[in-house]
Amino acid sequence: MSDIALIETARDFNRFYTNFLGLLNKAYLDSPYTLTDARILFEIGSHAGVSATALARDLHLDPAYLSRILKRFRAEGLIDTSADPADLRSQIITVTDRGRKEFEELGRRANAQIAARFDTLAASEPQAVVSAMNTIRVLLDPAAKPVPAIIRAHRAGDIGWIVESQSRFYTDEYGWDLRFEALIAEVAGKFLANFDPEKEYCWIAERGGVNIGSVLVTNGGDGIAKLRLLYVDKSARGLGLGKLLVEECIRFARHKGYRQLSLWTNDMLDTARAIYIKAGFRLVSEERHQMFGPEANGQTWVLDL
Repeated sequence: MSDIALIETARDFNRFYTNFLGLLNKAYLDSPYTLTDARILFEIGSHAGVSATALARDLHLDPAYLSRILKRFRAEGLIDTSADPADLRSQIITVTDRGRKEFEELGRRANAQIAARFDTLAASEPQAVVSAMNTIRVLLDPAAKPVPAIIRAHRAGDIGWIVESQSRFYTDEYGWDLRFEALIAEVAGKFLANFDPEKEYCWIAERGGVNIGSVLVTNGGDGIAKLRLLYVDKSARGLGLGKLLVEECIRFARHKGYRQLSLWTNDMLDTARAIYIKAGFRLVSEERHQMFGPEANGQTWVLDL
């Protein structure tokens, strides 16, 4: 696509998204405020106190234009102002109780607007939308910091995501066939059907509402726990999530009284094997196989707890 085509596509998206959010409507979110009004009130309500100078700078507003809006807000009882000790030409602005109610109501309406749009999408599509938004933000905003990842317990829909994401990844990266997806689906299905929260667990790594990693611990019997389906999405490589997920498995297995943690992997998965070696796992067996199409070398590793 040529440069001009890229630019036109970006402009077309901007027009779409502006209309999507109703940003050109005189009454933003069916409220008595314009988009600029709402943005200013949001900034004031999000701080314990903010100066008019900082507002004008951060929102790229003409100071005189901002001053007129603040004057109206003050007349409507939405804000209080006091002298800024750091700049006698400016003011410190805070929301009143009435202003906070308006600020919170605008937030509620904005959330409801997006939720209503997401409700029309398929189960995994809101995550894809948010992931694309995060990408746009990080690439175009020099000051943007990547959203931090969190690790949480699994919930409804997560196991399906594990099957889909890993099937796609290993098919694309290693040419494995649908028998691998069948294996993952079997492991994941048994985990759900026989889930014992006293001896088993699933961790999901999430960033900005989007799943980016996972791992399971299942009960292998005879005091042996099994580490299954470790995965970190390509978009999250280099964050140390694989190491954190494996550490969670080890900590859990020890806490639950297992004597050993076992896993099966393939030798071409160098990043994962490096994590296992550093964590103290030892290789106990390996065998050539063609379980998923291309010939591979399967390996069993164990960690004495």
